[in-house]
Amino acid sequence: MPEKKPSMFEQLDSINVNSYTEKKGQFTYLSWAWAVRELLKVDPQATWVVHKWGGDDDVNSRPYMETEAGYFVQVTVTVDGVERTQIHPGLDNRNQTIKEPNAFQINTSIQRCLAKAIALHGLGLYIYAGEDLP
Repeated sequence: MPEKKPSMFEQLDSINVNSYTEKKGQFTYLSWAWAVRELLKVDPQATWVVHKWGGDDDVNSRPYMETEAGYFVQVTVTVDGVERTQIHPGLDNRNQTIKEPNAFQINTSIQRCLAKAIALHGLGLYIYAGEDLP
């Protein structure tokens, strides 16, 4: 019987990215640049979209959503035809919600969201295990 080829998730999940992570306070991060690099080595056709709100065109839309709870960004990553979407709040360097983020803070949130959306496909997903626990 022929050997089963690992799924794209299994391939990405098997990559050890520990040497690319950084520790900031109590949190471990995988830089978006390393996440994109490793993803594209496995699937050069992978793509991502930063979602926009507030208008039907690029002039009037913006890459963040403002709510009473804070600002959010959303990124969808497509790997081997599978789309996975992540929503991420605008956070400061202490992981506290930013009341009125500037352009740099919005961009940083988008890049964090991109790294997490890639993780949903398996790459570095283990880094986030337990992050939702108190």
